[in-house]
This record gives sequence, structure tokens and C-alpha cells, in this order.
Amino acid sequence: MRDVTHDVPAPHRRTFLKYTGVLGAAAAVSASLSACSAGPESTNDTGGGGSGANRTLTAVIGYGNDGSWDPTQTASAFCMAANHHIYEGLLDTDPISREPYAALATEVPEDPGGTSWRFTLREGATFHDGKPVTADDVVFVFERILDPGTQTLAKGFFASWLKEVRKIDARTVELVLKFPFPDGLARLTLAKIMPKHVFSKPGAWDDAIKGKAIGSGPYRQTAHHPKSNTTFEAFDGYNGPRKPAFRKMNWLTIVDAAPRVAKISGASAGAQIADNIPYANIAQLESGGLTVAGGAGMNNLFLMFNTRHKPFDDVRVRQALHYAIDTEKMVEVALKGHGKPSSSFLDESNPSYRRAKTVYDYDPDKAKTLLKEAGVKGLSIDILAVNVSWIVDCLPTIKASWDAIGVKTTLSPQETTAVFTKMDQKQDYQVVAAASNPNQFGLDADLIMHYNYGPENLWMQYTRWAGDPVAKALFRDMDRATREPDPEKKKAMVQDYVDVVAEQAVLYPVVHNELMTAWDPKRLSGIRAQAYPGINLLQAKWA
Repeated sequence: MRDVTHDVPAPHRRTFLKYTGVLGAAAAVSASLSACSAGPESTNDTGGGGSGANRTLTAVIGYGNDGSWDPTQTASAFCMAANHHIYEGLLDTDPISREPYAALATEVPEDPGGTSWRFTLREGATFHDGKPVTADDVVFVFERILDPGTQTLAKGFFASWLKEVRKIDARTVELVLKFPFPDGLARLTLAKIMPKHVFSKPGAWDDAIKGKAIGSGPYRQTAHHPKSNTTFEAFDGYNGPRKPAFRKMNWLTIVDAAPRVAKISGASAGAQIADNIPYANIAQLESGGLTVAGGAGMNNLFLMFNTRHKPFDDVRVRQALHYAIDTEKMVEVALKGHGKPSSSFLDESNPSYRRAKTVYDYDPDKAKTLLKEAGVKGLSIDILAVNVSWIVDCLPTIKASWDAIGVKTTLSPQETTAVFTKMDQKQDYQVVAAASNPNQFGLDADLIMHYNYGPENLWMQYTRWAGDPVAKALFRDMDRATREPDPEKKKAMVQDYVDVVAEQAVLYPVVHNELMTAWDPKRLSGIRAQAYPGINLLQAKWA
């Protein structure tokens, strides 16, 4: 197969966009990655039953397991969640607070504001094939990430601030920073340490994409069936901080909502936990004795405008279309109350959140005035949208709102692959409605905003906006904020440039919504609902 790592710039390659929740739910898989998948299309393999301590935990994941499994590349919800159980970073982070803790490294650096961090590897740490984890493995992974000739998704999380990684001795490495960057500690979980003796071989990165996974984490992968399920077993050689509580795990991929809900429902439920629960099924599952909890974060429906297609080059038109949307109705009807109209690009729980200077509260009269000032009459819009279920539920509110201000609106929901193929081919379009959730990579605003905005960012290529003078000034302000060492000054700088993003409304959220997880509290404990796709069972156990 072709080398998908060189197709488009990191970190905003097409696969990155598709698998972040983008698109909501990452139900679609790029054709290039699907073609790489090995194994049967479906299987009845459940990973074994067992009883007592040896019984199998069965989870249902509402996203495909046939995306890239390469930790330096993937943004697949299923694969990222699984990799957190299979691999370790030098540091990993709590799945909810995202506070870093020592994983392969023995401790978190005492001075996060320094320009070098030294890490000693955990004594006795071994990979799932029995070979020891060494400094060479750490350097191998970071050299791949920082290699200017290799485009990886992870590069976008590290290249701006990390200069190099040096081997000090067999169990010690030093990370040399370009400037102080305390937020980088939490990002180290995105650099999963992989065995050099396995993945330096010819063709090994293609094997990683297809599903080959050998790490040093508490669970080892035992079987992988694309489009069906992936199984795990506790790794007896693991001596780290997150001991495996389940002897075996079987993660099923069920993208369609109805069979996913059915799998966890009723007295004969075939699974103990499921993510991506539809709002309409919450009461049903709770009445059946399940716990259903939501995580509120960056998950959002956004509108993205093609600024080369008039009149969307006019900021007043973009603003008018946002002011016209009855977001309260959207939250009530489509999201069943599990969301909020956006009041900033960042969600309200983000540590850097501040209500933006421009907030698009429902104001159809203001929308009409802005369109009139822009000289726009008789506007017709075809909304190119991903066909993720909750996005489709939200689209009628947008259409009704725009129709009401005299904008004739047509809805065109399509498979995610079709939507992004059209944009990848630089075909013309007017407005895209889709979903995004960069929280699976972290909470820091610098990461989130650079994921969406930047001079070489693929999102900005889709909007055709990167060359605009306002955009160029914005990107300079963003880079200055990245380098600002004082946390409070940096926060203020981020909030100021988020105000520019809000005012310009080139790519901007309409609503932020919750992601729901359901589990059986009689069988599982220690579960915490995430605000991003997937599950984390590193602190869960049998009830």
C-alpha cells in the first residue's frame, strides 16, 4: 500500500480530522487506511468467556477499529483509546483531569518550566515480547516524530517546542526544549514508546497502521479483527503504576447506534460498558439499571465557510448566519438538553475559557441587518454536512433558522469520506457542518487552537483563509502565545486571539455537547465518563 504518512501536512492530515471525533464520530474511515486493514471483515470471536477473576470484560465502542493503530499517526477514537492500554509514554495523563503522572519514567520533572527534562526509565520495564525498554526505544520514537522528512500527526504536538531527545545512558534520556513549555509534560502521553527492534524493520510502520501493537502497558493485544473487535489480555510482565484489573478484554466496534445500545441493554446484555450513547436512549438504559453519565468538553458542531466563495469572504455574512441560528432550540430539540450554545471557541470547562467578545446569541434581526449591510440578497446555501446522527439531528434547526431570514437553505448530509474527498480535491463548496473534538489529545488551549488554526493547517486550507491579512496576524499572535513563559500572560494572550477567531467566524462552533457513556454498576466500578470519544479502563475494576 502507499505510504499514507506523506500525504498531507501534520498534524492536520485528513486522517487526523476524520478520527478525532471530527466528524464526529469517526464513523468513516479513509479509503487509504481501510485498504490497509488486515483480517476478516467480521468475526464472532468474543475473546473468551471465563468466570471469576478470569472473566472477560466486554466493551462496545461506537467508532471503527480499522483506522491507523500507529501511535505516532492515529487520531482514531477506538485506536487511541486502545493504545492507552497497550503502550506507555514517559508520562501519561489522567483521562479526566489530564494531569501528568510517571508512566515509563520514574517521576515527573520537578521544574516543568525548565528547558531540559531528564527522565529515568522504570527498572524492569519490558515490552510485550519480553525485551527490555531502553533509552534507544525512546530516542527512536521521538526521532521519528521530529524527523522533518516524516510527516506524523504527533509532530504537530511536539515540533514547535521540542528540539531533540538525547540518550544519556541505557535507562536515561534528556528532552531538550527550544524554550520553556510546561504544557509539554501533558503532551508526552501522545508519544507512546514503541520497541525499536520491532518497528525499525522494513514495512513495520505499515504493520502498525494495520493493527500491529507491541507496547509496555498493562494490556497486550491478543487479536485484531477490523470492523469487528479487538481483544486484550493482562500483561504479566507489567510493573508500572496502572495494574491490569481484567484478565481479558474484548472491545467490539459497533458504529450504528441501535445495535450498540442493544448490546448493553437487557438482562442478557453482552457487554458491561458502551460509549457514544444516543441521548434518546439514556432514560431506557437508566431504567434498566445502567449508569449513564456525560462528559462535557470540546465536542462541538461547527460551521466552516469557504472564503473563496462569495459572499462568504465577507465577515458580516459569516456573522449573520451564526446570529440567525436558534441555538437554544437546537440544544433542546436535537441534543435533548445535553449541550450549550457556544460562547467561545473553547468550551466553558476549559481552563483558558473566557466568554468571547463576540457571542452569537440568537438574533435574527441582527442577522438580516448584517446581510443588508453586506449587500446580500436572495442568498441560497447548500450545507455540505457529515451524516453523523447527532449532526443530522441538528441540521433542521439551521435550515429553519436560515430560511426564516430569507436564506434559501438546502441540506446535503453525506458520508464523512465523501465530504472530505470533495474538499481534498479542492472542489467548490459553500458551508460545511461537521463535528470536532480535539480533547482526546489534551486540554491545553494552545493545542486545541493550533489543531484548528495555523498557516499550514489543513482546516485553513479548506477555508481558503490562511492568506488573509487578519489570518496572518492571528497566526503570529498564536505563535507568540506558545512561547510566552508566564502562564497568566499566556492565558490572556490566548483569550485575546480567541476573540479574533470568534469575530471572524471562519471555522467556529455553534454548540458544544456532551458525550455519553453507559455501564453496569453492578459489574464495574471506577468508571469515569470522558468528554472525548473512547473509554479508559486503567483505573476500573470488577465491582
